Amino acid sequence: MNPFLPLMILLGLFFLFILFTLIRSIRIVPAKSALVVERLGKYARTLEAGFHVLIPFIEKVRYKHSMKEQAIDVPAQECFTQDNVKVQVDGVLYMKVMDPRRASYGITNYEYATIQLAQTTMRSVIGRLELDRTFEERDAINAQVVKAVDEASDAWGVKVSRYEIQNINVPRGILEAMEVQMKAEREKRAAIARSLGEMESKINYSQAVMEEAINRSEGEKEKSINEAQGRASEITSLAHSTAEGLRKVAAAVEHSGGEDALALRVAEGYISELQYLARKETKLMVPLDLSDMEGVMRKIERMVKKEEA
Repeated sequence: MNPFLPLMILLGLFFLFILFTLIRSIRIVPAKSALVVERLGKYARTLEAGFHVLIPFIEKVRYKHSMKEQAIDVPAQECFTQDNVKVQVDGVLYMKVMDPRRASYGITNYEYATIQLAQTTMRSVIGRLELDRTFEERDAINAQVVKAVDEASDAWGVKVSRYEIQNINVPRGILEAMEVQMKAEREKRAAIARSLGEMESKINYSQAVMEEAINRSEGEKEKSINEAQGRASEITSLAHSTAEGLRKVAAAVEHSGGEDALALRVAEGYISELQYLARKETKLMVPLDLSDMEGVMRKIERMVKKEEA
């Protein structure tokens, strides 16, 4: 047996150990990743994407972080609203490591701490809202959670970009009461819309009736004006004609025989008017004796001459 065999085996094992250590000292960091290196138990540097060589036995990779944005489920939790209704809320938190050193030494587990902070902030925000508003103001709730968690996680080297509520679970009894309330609200809106429609219809009908009455009164007014203007024109024309006739009669009287002609004309008119008064049921008192036409004519001539004088 070769007396140097154990020594050769020992040297071979030592050589393999040195080779393994040298290989372990070579680190290739992929993109969007970071390695935190400690030197003799103390932070030394942060390795970013690329080829790196560590000092054997002195430097050691202590933490490894992904620099990509991560989506973390926030488990469902029980929250009480301002009106003392218990609901269960779960969501998704989007976060990203910005400083690997602070993420390694600022807190023990930044993912767990961020989830716990998101849950406590959610309970606080939900507690300031009534049940109906929790469904209406999801965006506002998400914004408040992101603001609170991001401010607290800044010391951990973590950036919280957004938070999204997934589900808001309400007890069955409360859900049934909400459905009844929503049904009553829909019926109320339908009744209001129906009454508004009826009111608009009545208003339109009354406006149409009013417009019709106004148009009719305007038409009657125009008709009355036209009739009055027509009568006025007729009276004016008749007055002009009468005046012209009287002027001609007056001119004719001044000529020879004019008085006799006027007296004859008056007598004829007198006699013609008597025929409308001569009825069986009427009694007439005539100031002239119609049996003596010559006397009637003389009386009329005296009347004409008296008027002329």
